[in-house]
Amino acid sequence: MRYSLPKLPVVAPDPLVSDLQAYIVGGAVRDALLGLPAGDRDWVVVGATPEKMVQKGFIPVGDDFPVFLHPKTKEEYALARTERKSSRGYKGFTFYTGQDVTLEEDLRRRDLTINAIAQTPDGRMVDPLNGFADIQKRVLRHIGEAFCEDPVRLLRLARFAARFTHFSIAPETLKLARRLVTDGEVDALVPERVWREVSRGLVSEAPYRMFDVLAETGALERVMPGLSFDGVSRRNLQCAAQRHLPLPSCAALLCSSSLNPATVLQAVKAPSQCVDYARLLPVVRSRLASAQTANEYLMLIEQCDGLRKPERFLDLITAACCIGNELVNLETTLRLDWETRLDAVRAVDGGLIAKKHQGQPQVIKDAVRHARLEALTGM
Repeated sequence: MRYSLPKLPVVAPDPLVSDLQAYIVGGAVRDALLGLPAGDRDWVVVGATPEKMVQKGFIPVGDDFPVFLHPKTKEEYALARTERKSSRGYKGFTFYTGQDVTLEEDLRRRDLTINAIAQTPDGRMVDPLNGFADIQKRVLRHIGEAFCEDPVRLLRLARFAARFTHFSIAPETLKLARRLVTDGEVDALVPERVWREVSRGLVSEAPYRMFDVLAETGALERVMPGLSFDGVSRRNLQCAAQRHLPLPSCAALLCSSSLNPATVLQAVKAPSQCVDYARLLPVVRSRLASAQTANEYLMLIEQCDGLRKPERFLDLITAACCIGNELVNLETTLRLDWETRLDAVRAVDGGLIAKKHQGQPQVIKDAVRHARLEALTGM
């Protein structure tokens, strides 16, 4: 099905692509139709061979199927392909990339209708699966029964729910998503793949929606064991989104109701920075409001390694204000107060003190700490 409207942005002529049946596909087309900022463009090429692409100067990078980088723009060009389920899990597919594969066949293997729209370089839209209609209706809808063959599609569905806050999920799509759980397909997901999708969902406009979907389909405890996602952690994530907090803070707030926050993130191979935020956030939150003396201030800074990592410490202060309600309105004041305390402590010249007590490590340590306490007391 071809539409003359809406007209999509025309691509500048490219001699390298002019004799190829090349189409922009997926997210770039979807986002253009939604009026969102342009991101990376992916292309699909119909009727070509790997040999022809290499002869034209494209750089092969695909492992499972032929994908090439444009030698100048570095955009990805994949040969049109079909796929067949061959074994369990998200890697259990056999791909076919013959010259006879059509654009419609390639689009039919995708996850959601809104991601199965193509665009010609001159701006014409190709939409055989009515993805544009679902964009207008604001519905996330699967393309076919093959949706429940790939567990990554459940993660992506949940992530898109977090990104596109005004979209609902078609009931039949949720039904297939639940099948991915009951059939055990989600158990084949490796931690790194889970984290890749979760990390993107956490910095979306409404990250809590991702975990609502995972919980509703029964997938949450399977993909993130040990995570306790309740009304409190949901509200904390909403606060993080409203304040545009960085990924490590969002990850820590996601786990704020869990018994072992750091363990939850370690299980999905989250970066050590995120794990550290999750480990330290409960400490900061428990002592933030109660600390009233110079010694208590310094103990919290020391426990969080705030002298060496001041930005992390201040991030944790901001994140801690999202937990509960009593500190939300004090976020700016608290952060400024602790920034002032950090500056005072870091201004102590430890090197000068060490010179005065050369060769006496314990004396130096005690003297430096005493000087830092005096700096905090004198504020």
